[in-house]
Amino acid sequence: MSLIIAGERSGVGKTTVTLALLSFLCRWQKLSVQSFKVGPDYIDPMFHQYVTGSPCRNLDPVLTSETYVQQCFIHHTQQSEYALVEGVMGLFDGIGNIKSQKLKVKSQNYQLPTTNYQLPINFASTAHIARILNLPVVLVIDCSRLSGSVAAIAHGYRSFDPHVKIVGFVLNRVGSDRHLQLLQDALVPLDLPILGVLRRHDNITIPDRHLGLVPTAELPQLDFVIEQLATLAQTCFDWDKLMPLIQGSREQGVGSRGTRGTRGTRGTRGTRGTREIRETRGTRETRKKDFTNYQFAITNYQITNSEFRIPNSEFDSPLPAIALLISITKTIWIYCNN
Repeated sequence: MSLIIAGERSGVGKTTVTLALLSFLCRWQKLSVQSFKVGPDYIDPMFHQYVTGSPCRNLDPVLTSETYVQQCFIHHTQQSEYALVEGVMGLFDGIGNIKSQKLKVKSQNYQLPTTNYQLPINFASTAHIARILNLPVVLVIDCSRLSGSVAAIAHGYRSFDPHVKIVGFVLNRVGSDRHLQLLQDALVPLDLPILGVLRRHDNITIPDRHLGLVPTAELPQLDFVIEQLATLAQTCFDWDKLMPLIQGSREQGVGSRGTRGTRGTRGTRGTRGTREIRETRGTRETRKKDFTNYQFAITNYQITNSEFRIPNSEFDSPLPAIALLISITKTIWIYCNN
Protein backbone atom coordinates (compact mmCIF):
# COMPACT_ATOMS: atom_id res chain seq x y z
CA MET A 1 0.00 0.00 0.00
CA SER A 2 1.48 3.31 -1.07
CA LEU A 3 -1.16 5.99 -0.95
CA ILE A 4 -1.35 9.64 0.03
CA ILE A 5 -4.32 11.00 1.99
CA ALA A 6 -4.64 14.69 1.10
CA GLY A 7 -7.16 17.40 1.87
CA GLU A 8 -8.59 20.28 -0.08
CA ARG A 9 -7.63 22.49 2.88
CA SER A 10 -6.77 22.25 6.55
CA GLY A 11 -9.36 20.85 8.93
CA VAL A 12 -11.21 18.64 6.46
CA GLY A 13 -10.46 15.43 8.38
CA LYS A 14 -7.22 14.08 6.87
CA THR A 15 -6.05 12.74 10.22
CA THR A 16 -9.43 11.17 10.99
CA VAL A 17 -9.47 9.37 7.65
CA THR A 18 -5.83 8.32 8.01
CA LEU A 19 -6.37 6.97 11.53
CA ALA A 20 -9.50 5.12 10.41
CA LEU A 21 -7.57 3.40 7.64
CA LEU A 22 -4.59 2.63 9.88
CA SER A 23 -6.72 1.30 12.73
CA PHE A 24 -8.68 -1.02 10.43
CA LEU A 25 -5.62 -2.34 8.60
CA CYS A 26 -3.36 -2.69 11.65
CA ARG A 27 -5.70 -3.62 14.49
CA TRP A 28 -8.42 -5.54 12.65
CA GLN A 29 -6.59 -6.94 9.63
CA LYS A 30 -3.26 -7.33 11.47
CA LEU A 31 -1.31 -5.92 8.53
CA SER A 32 2.05 -4.19 8.71
CA VAL A 33 1.67 -0.54 7.72
CA GLN A 34 4.39 2.12 7.71
CA SER A 35 2.94 5.60 8.09
CA PHE A 36 4.40 8.92 6.99
CA LYS A 37 3.54 12.57 7.59
CA VAL A 38 4.31 15.39 5.18
CA GLY A 39 6.12 18.25 6.91
CA PRO A 40 7.76 18.62 10.33
CA ASP A 41 4.59 17.94 12.34
CA TYR A 42 5.19 15.90 15.50
CA ILE A 43 1.66 15.61 16.92
CA ASP A 44 -0.07 13.73 14.10
CA PRO A 45 2.79 11.17 14.02
CA MET A 46 2.03 10.45 17.70
CA PHE A 47 -1.42 9.20 16.68
CA HIS A 48 0.01 7.18 13.81
CA GLN A 49 2.46 5.44 16.11
CA TYR A 50 -0.24 4.85 18.72
CA VAL A 51 -2.24 2.90 16.13
CA THR A 52 0.49 1.13 14.16
CA GLY A 53 2.99 0.52 16.96
CA SER A 54 5.79 1.77 14.68
CA PRO A 55 7.35 5.25 14.47
CA CYS A 56 5.83 7.52 11.89
CA ARG A 57 8.38 9.09 9.55
CA ASN A 58 8.33 12.73 8.44
CA LEU A 59 8.76 13.68 4.79
CA ASP A 60 10.03 17.25 4.80
CA PRO A 61 12.16 18.44 1.86
CA VAL A 62 12.68 21.83 3.54
CA LEU A 63 14.58 20.55 6.58
CA THR A 64 16.17 17.76 4.53
CA SER A 65 16.03 17.46 0.73
CA GLU A 66 14.04 15.87 -2.06
CA THR A 67 16.63 13.10 -2.26
CA TYR A 68 16.36 12.37 1.44
CA VAL A 69 12.56 12.20 1.20
CA GLN A 70 12.84 9.58 -1.53
CA GLN A 71 15.49 7.57 0.29
CA CYS A 72 13.58 7.77 3.58
CA PHE A 73 10.42 6.49 1.93
CA ILE A 74 12.17 3.63 0.17
CA HIS A 75 14.13 2.59 3.26
CA HIS A 76 11.22 2.53 5.69
CA THR A 77 8.82 0.75 3.34
CA GLN A 78 11.11 -2.23 2.77
CA GLN A 79 9.95 -4.05 5.89
CA SER A 80 6.24 -3.18 5.65
CA GLU A 81 3.45 -4.57 3.54
CA TYR A 82 1.84 -1.19 3.04
CA ALA A 83 2.62 2.51 3.35
CA LEU A 84 0.22 5.36 4.03
CA VAL A 85 1.16 9.04 3.81
CA GLU A 86 -0.85 11.78 5.47
CA GLY A 87 -0.59 15.13 3.75
CA VAL A 88 -0.30 18.61 5.19
CA MET A 89 -2.83 21.45 4.91
CA GLY A 90 -4.38 21.62 1.43
CA LEU A 91 -3.01 19.50 -1.41
CA PHE A 92 -1.12 22.36 -3.07
CA ASP A 93 -0.18 24.33 0.06
CA GLY A 94 3.60 24.66 0.24
CA ILE A 95 6.15 27.42 0.67
CA GLY A 96 5.81 28.84 -2.83
CA ASN A 97 7.83 28.61 -5.98
CA ILE A 98 11.41 28.17 -4.81
CA LYS A 99 14.03 29.48 -7.20
CA SER A 100 16.71 27.00 -8.14
CA GLN A 101 19.55 29.20 -6.91
CA LYS A 102 18.19 29.20 -3.36
CA LEU A 103 17.51 25.55 -2.66
CA LYS A 104 19.25 24.16 -5.74
CA VAL A 105 15.96 22.56 -6.77
CA LYS A 106 15.34 22.08 -10.46
CA SER A 107 12.30 24.17 -11.31
CA GLN A 108 9.50 22.51 -13.26
CA ASN A 109 7.21 24.71 -15.30
CA TYR A 110 3.85 22.98 -15.41
CA GLN A 111 1.23 24.51 -17.67
CA LEU A 112 -2.51 24.06 -17.60
CA PRO A 113 -3.90 22.56 -20.82
CA THR A 114 -6.01 25.53 -21.95
CA THR A 115 -4.17 28.53 -20.47
CA ASN A 116 -0.71 30.01 -20.24
CA TYR A 117 -0.71 29.81 -16.45
CA GLN A 118 2.45 28.22 -15.10
CA LEU A 119 2.05 26.16 -11.98
CA PRO A 120 4.49 26.84 -9.14
CA ILE A 121 6.39 23.97 -7.58
CA ASN A 122 4.59 24.52 -4.25
CA PHE A 123 7.71 23.20 -2.57
CA ALA A 124 7.10 20.89 0.42
CA SER A 125 3.38 20.62 -0.31
CA THR A 126 1.55 17.31 -0.40
CA ALA A 127 1.41 17.60 -4.20
CA HIS A 128 5.18 18.04 -4.28
CA ILE A 129 5.66 14.85 -2.24
CA ALA A 130 3.22 13.01 -4.50
CA ARG A 131 5.24 14.04 -7.55
CA ILE A 132 8.69 13.12 -6.29
CA LEU A 133 7.48 9.79 -4.85
CA ASN A 134 5.14 9.09 -7.78
CA LEU A 135 2.26 8.12 -5.49
CA PRO A 136 -1.50 8.30 -6.10
CA VAL A 137 -3.62 10.67 -4.03
CA VAL A 138 -6.98 10.26 -2.32
CA LEU A 139 -8.59 13.66 -1.71
CA VAL A 140 -10.65 14.26 1.44
CA ILE A 141 -13.42 16.85 1.00
CA ASP A 142 -15.37 18.45 3.84
CA CYS A 143 -19.00 18.27 2.66
CA SER A 144 -20.63 19.75 5.75
CA ARG A 145 -21.55 23.03 4.06
CA LEU A 146 -21.98 22.18 0.39
CA SER A 147 -23.71 19.82 -2.02
CA GLY A 148 -23.44 20.31 -5.79
CA SER A 149 -20.41 22.58 -5.45
CA VAL A 150 -18.37 19.52 -4.52
CA ALA A 151 -18.02 18.81 -8.24
CA ALA A 152 -16.27 22.13 -8.88
CA ILE A 153 -13.85 21.50 -6.02
CA ALA A 154 -13.11 17.95 -7.11
CA HIS A 155 -12.72 18.90 -10.78
CA GLY A 156 -10.44 21.81 -9.93
CA TYR A 157 -8.12 19.71 -7.81
CA ARG A 158 -8.03 16.87 -10.31
CA SER A 159 -7.21 19.08 -13.32
CA PHE A 160 -5.00 21.70 -11.65
CA ASP A 161 -1.78 19.68 -11.94
CA PRO A 162 -1.74 16.78 -14.42
CA HIS A 163 1.38 15.41 -12.73
CA VAL A 164 -0.57 14.69 -9.54
CA LYS A 165 -2.77 11.62 -9.90
CA ILE A 166 -5.97 11.84 -7.86
CA VAL A 167 -7.54 8.39 -7.87
CA GLY A 168 -10.64 9.03 -5.78
CA PHE A 169 -12.40 11.03 -3.09
CA VAL A 170 -13.45 10.59 0.51
CA LEU A 171 -16.52 12.61 1.46
CA ASN A 172 -16.36 13.65 5.10
CA ARG A 173 -19.04 15.06 7.43
CA VAL A 174 -21.93 14.02 5.23
CA GLY A 175 -25.38 14.68 6.69
CA SER A 176 -28.60 12.99 5.56
CA ASP A 177 -29.14 10.41 2.84
CA ARG A 178 -30.52 13.18 0.66
CA HIS A 179 -27.31 15.14 1.19
CA LEU A 180 -25.25 12.12 0.13
CA GLN A 181 -27.37 11.63 -2.99
CA LEU A 182 -26.79 15.23 -4.06
CA LEU A 183 -23.03 14.80 -3.60
CA GLN A 184 -22.96 11.54 -5.55
CA ASP A 185 -25.01 12.95 -8.42
CA ALA A 186 -22.70 15.96 -8.69
CA LEU A 187 -19.58 13.78 -8.88
CA VAL A 188 -20.87 11.32 -11.49
CA PRO A 189 -19.63 13.34 -14.53
CA LEU A 190 -16.07 13.34 -13.17
CA ASP A 191 -15.87 9.55 -13.50
CA LEU A 192 -13.76 9.21 -10.34
CA PRO A 193 -14.72 6.80 -7.57
CA ILE A 194 -16.01 7.81 -4.16
CA LEU A 195 -13.79 5.65 -1.97
CA GLY A 196 -15.36 6.55 1.35
CA VAL A 197 -18.24 8.37 2.99
CA LEU A 198 -17.96 9.43 6.63
CA ARG A 199 -21.07 10.76 8.29
CA ARG A 200 -21.12 13.36 11.03
CA HIS A 201 -20.22 11.75 14.35
CA ASP A 202 -20.08 14.24 17.18
CA ASN A 203 -19.11 11.51 19.65
CA ILE A 204 -15.98 10.58 17.65
CA THR A 205 -13.78 13.62 17.81
CA ILE A 206 -10.15 14.34 18.62
CA PRO A 207 -9.87 17.69 20.43
CA ASP A 208 -7.44 20.30 19.19
CA ARG A 209 -5.87 23.53 20.36
CA HIS A 210 -3.40 26.14 19.12
CA LEU A 211 -0.67 23.71 17.94
CA GLY A 212 -3.10 21.23 16.39
CA LEU A 213 -4.47 18.07 17.93
CA VAL A 214 -4.14 17.43 21.65
CA PRO A 215 -1.24 14.94 22.12
CA THR A 216 -2.05 11.28 22.71
CA ALA A 217 -0.78 11.30 26.30
CA GLU A 218 -3.53 13.75 27.25
CA LEU A 219 -6.41 11.71 25.80
CA PRO A 220 -7.53 8.92 28.16
CA GLN A 221 -10.44 8.09 25.81
CA LEU A 222 -8.18 7.58 22.78
CA ASP A 223 -8.55 3.77 22.72
CA PHE A 224 -12.31 4.17 22.44
CA VAL A 225 -11.94 6.66 19.59
CA ILE A 226 -9.53 4.39 17.71
CA GLU A 227 -11.87 1.41 18.04
CA GLN A 228 -14.78 3.50 16.79
CA LEU A 229 -12.72 4.66 13.82
CA ALA A 230 -11.81 1.06 13.00
CA THR A 231 -15.50 0.14 13.08
CA LEU A 232 -16.35 3.06 10.82
CA ALA A 233 -13.57 2.17 8.41
CA GLN A 234 -15.01 -1.29 7.91
CA THR A 235 -18.35 0.07 6.70
CA CYS A 236 -17.61 3.60 5.46
CA PHE A 237 -14.89 2.82 2.92
CA ASP A 238 -15.49 1.04 -0.36
CA TRP A 239 -12.81 -1.61 0.09
CA ASP A 240 -13.67 -3.28 -3.22
CA LYS A 241 -12.48 -0.11 -4.97
CA LEU A 242 -9.84 0.92 -2.44
CA MET A 243 -7.85 -2.31 -2.10
CA PRO A 244 -7.02 -2.63 -5.84
CA LEU A 245 -5.66 0.92 -5.71
CA ILE A 246 -3.72 0.12 -2.56
CA GLN A 247 -2.23 -3.06 -3.95
CA GLY A 248 -1.56 -1.62 -7.38
CA SER A 249 0.08 1.55 -6.10
CA ARG A 250 2.74 -0.51 -4.34
CA GLU A 251 4.41 -1.07 -7.72
CA GLN A 252 4.02 2.56 -8.86
CA GLY A 253 6.10 4.32 -6.26
CA VAL A 254 9.56 5.82 -6.43
CA GLY A 255 12.13 3.46 -7.88
CA SER A 256 9.51 1.02 -9.12
CA ARG A 257 11.21 0.35 -12.45
CA GLY A 258 14.37 -0.90 -10.82
CA THR A 259 15.16 -2.94 -7.76
CA ARG A 260 12.98 -1.69 -4.95
CA GLY A 261 14.96 0.08 -2.28
CA THR A 262 18.05 0.63 -4.44
CA ARG A 263 19.50 4.11 -4.35
CA GLY A 264 19.56 5.84 -7.69
CA THR A 265 17.44 3.23 -9.44
CA ARG A 266 16.19 3.97 -12.89
CA GLY A 267 12.78 5.55 -12.97
CA THR A 268 13.08 7.42 -9.68
CA ARG A 269 11.50 10.82 -10.24
CA GLY A 270 13.50 13.83 -9.19
CA THR A 271 16.44 11.94 -7.66
CA ARG A 272 19.19 14.50 -7.25
CA GLY A 273 22.46 13.73 -5.63
CA THR A 274 22.25 9.96 -6.23
CA ARG A 275 24.96 7.92 -7.84
CA GLU A 276 24.38 6.32 -11.22
CA ILE A 277 26.65 3.44 -12.20
CA ARG A 278 26.84 1.91 -15.63
CA GLU A 279 28.82 -1.20 -16.56
CA THR A 280 30.35 -0.92 -20.06
CA ARG A 281 32.66 -3.70 -21.29
CA GLY A 282 34.22 -4.38 -17.93
CA THR A 283 34.86 -0.74 -17.15
CA ARG A 284 32.97 1.07 -14.45
CA GLU A 285 31.68 4.46 -15.45
CA THR A 286 30.51 6.47 -12.47
CA ARG A 287 28.67 9.73 -12.74
CA LYS A 288 28.33 11.74 -9.56
CA LYS A 289 25.81 14.44 -8.96
CA ASP A 290 25.97 17.33 -6.55
CA PHE A 291 24.43 15.75 -3.45
CA THR A 292 27.35 16.80 -1.23
CA ASN A 293 26.91 20.42 -2.27
CA TYR A 294 23.32 20.60 -1.11
CA GLN A 295 22.58 23.40 1.34
CA PHE A 296 19.57 23.68 3.59
CA ALA A 297 17.23 26.56 3.00
CA ILE A 298 18.00 28.28 6.27
CA THR A 299 21.71 28.49 5.50
CA ASN A 300 21.29 29.63 1.92
CA TYR A 301 18.57 32.23 2.30
CA GLN A 302 19.49 35.86 2.85
CA ILE A 303 17.16 38.58 4.01
CA THR A 304 17.97 42.22 3.47
CA ASN A 305 18.19 44.48 6.48
CA SER A 306 15.39 46.65 5.16
CA GLU A 307 12.90 43.82 5.74
CA PHE A 308 13.55 43.92 9.47
CA ARG A 309 14.01 47.66 9.99
CA ILE A 310 11.33 49.47 11.96
CA PRO A 311 10.82 52.82 10.22
CA ASN A 312 10.55 56.03 12.21
CA SER A 313 11.49 54.24 15.40
CA GLU A 314 14.03 54.78 18.11
CA PHE A 315 15.48 51.39 17.20
CA ASP A 316 16.96 52.99 14.07
CA SER A 317 19.57 54.55 16.32
CA PRO A 318 22.09 52.66 18.51
CA LEU A 319 22.02 55.37 21.21
CA PRO A 320 19.13 53.92 23.27
CA ALA A 321 20.86 50.54 23.41
CA ILE A 322 24.14 52.15 24.54
CA ALA A 323 22.34 54.16 27.20
CA LEU A 324 20.61 51.03 28.47
CA LEU A 325 23.94 49.16 28.63
CA ILE A 326 25.53 52.00 30.62
CA SER A 327 22.59 52.04 33.03
CA ILE A 328 22.81 48.28 33.61
CA THR A 329 26.58 48.46 34.13
CA LYS A 330 26.20 51.32 36.63
CA THR A 331 23.54 49.42 38.56
CA ILE A 332 25.74 46.32 38.80
CA TRP A 333 28.76 48.42 39.94
CA ILE A 334 26.72 50.13 42.70
CA TYR A 335 25.32 46.75 43.86
CA CYS A 336 28.76 45.15 44.04
CA ASN A 337 30.31 48.02 45.96
CA ASN A 338 27.57 48.09 48.60
